[in-house]
Amino acid sequence: MINHQELKTQILSEIRELKTEESLTEVWRKYLGKDGIVTNEFKQIGNVNPEERKEFGQNLNVLKNEIDLVIENAKLALKDKSLDIYLNQIQTALIYSKPKIGHIHPLTQTINEMNSILKRIGYSIMDGPEIETAEYNFVRANLPINHPAMDLQDSIYIEEPNLLLRTQTTSIETHVLEEYEPPFKVVMPGRTYRNEKVTRTNHFVFHQYQLVCIQEKVSLADLLATIEYLFKSFLGEDTVIRFRNKYYPEVEPGVGPDMQCFNCHGAGCAVCKNRGWIEMGGAGIRHPNMLRMAGIDPEKWQGFAFGLGLDRWAMAKHKITDIRTLLGGDLAYKPNVN
Repeated sequence: MINHQELKTQILSEIRELKTEESLTEVWRKYLGKDGIVTNEFKQIGNVNPEERKEFGQNLNVLKNEIDLVIENAKLALKDKSLDIYLNQIQTALIYSKPKIGHIHPLTQTINEMNSILKRIGYSIMDGPEIETAEYNFVRANLPINHPAMDLQDSIYIEEPNLLLRTQTTSIETHVLEEYEPPFKVVMPGRTYRNEKVTRTNHFVFHQYQLVCIQEKVSLADLLATIEYLFKSFLGEDTVIRFRNKYYPEVEPGVGPDMQCFNCHGAGCAVCKNRGWIEMGGAGIRHPNMLRMAGIDPEKWQGFAFGLGLDRWAMAKHKITDIRTLLGGDLAYKPNVN
């Protein structure tokens, strides 16, 4: 465990030697970035004695806020050519700030980070209506009219049989396919609804992360490489993943990307239902029927797509073992969020 006072002194000493805003940003990454010194301290909270854990987490949050303030103020002082004066002020004046109340929700953090990762390889971000018609939610997603998903046991209807709460973010994609001329690369995060019993691994309100890429020529290898790139960029290079053959009406062929359980590392537990693996979504080469219904010639254009279980990605990132805490009032996961 780090000594907070020594660390603040060390940071001030480092800042004294810096002459550019870029170098200050590097200091921020060193301490508060993804693998920063303070960031890694948050990961040690689980090793702290339970009776000391709350105080440790609170002190760590104060330290994080103080470092943020020192670096941001140093950037402003650097612009005004007054860095020496700033650093010679009393330390209590440097670190004073109002207490931070609340934090960005883990799901929002997950969406923001995944958006940033995929924007780097050329994807745009779009959204669509949560109240959807059966045509765009089912028919244009290549689901047959008698598909079980259309039943009241699986879907939540506002006005049966044509108006419902969307059951999948593929419904956003069906609008994109219809409204935009290819080529395009789009991601579509959003909330979805199904008539599910709420358990530690399932909820009737959940989130998906949809991606579609329509180009003149794509392959299954392009799809698998994109999914692997997202896994490794978001969860780390050591993430263990696998692909299984799966059937989905929207794609042909279809694959299911799984990751080794973050909680038991393959041994089997309640989170992965004793399988050692967690299904993280569905993917495949976009079915030509979907392209035809949107007015896109499947002889000229090809595509791949995936729909990921966004809640599970957030749980894996923040080591959350009960999906109900994501939408409940219990902030049990807060120490794992920074």
